[in-house]
Amino acid sequence: MKFIIRQMIPSDWGQVKEIYEEGIKTKNATFETIAPSYEKWMGSAHPGCHLIVEEDFQVLAWAKVLYTSARPVYAGVGEVSIYVHPKAKGRGIGKHLLSELILVSEQQGFWTLKASIFPENESSIQLHKKCGFRILGIHEKIGEMDGVWRDNIIMERRSDSVGVDK
Repeated sequence: MKFIIRQMIPSDWGQVKEIYEEGIKTKNATFETIAPSYEKWMGSAHPGCHLIVEEDFQVLAWAKVLYTSARPVYAGVGEVSIYVHPKAKGRGIGKHLLSELILVSEQQGFWTLKASIFPENESSIQLHKKCGFRILGIHEKIGEMDGVWRDNIIMERRSDSVGVDK
């Protein structure tokens, strides 16, 4: 069966949480050490920009856009989060999902997407590059994990419509 990309619904949470917990275990996907509650998870995400990849009723990957600021001037700036289940890697699912998230986010009014990625997560850096993100720089020693200060690569993608007069 071919996979489909669709909006996340509350009943997907168990599988989405499992994929997130797999990412937590790698220690190269997030500074978080435990998955939050569903309510907290959805509280920081734009409700129209929370997608999953599904195949045979199994969630294989998820992606969302998080709000970056409450200030109106930054309403179109979001932070991307994308995770693919370890068993689903290498099938092009991440690229399809991130590409769709970009389209959906632009329809929702986002003009800039950013990502903060551990330098060791080379596959995520390459995925974002394939989808039009560029490296802006490094947040050095931005957070501590297990007694070690970690860096984040900062990436950004601008909509083609930015700066175009309407």
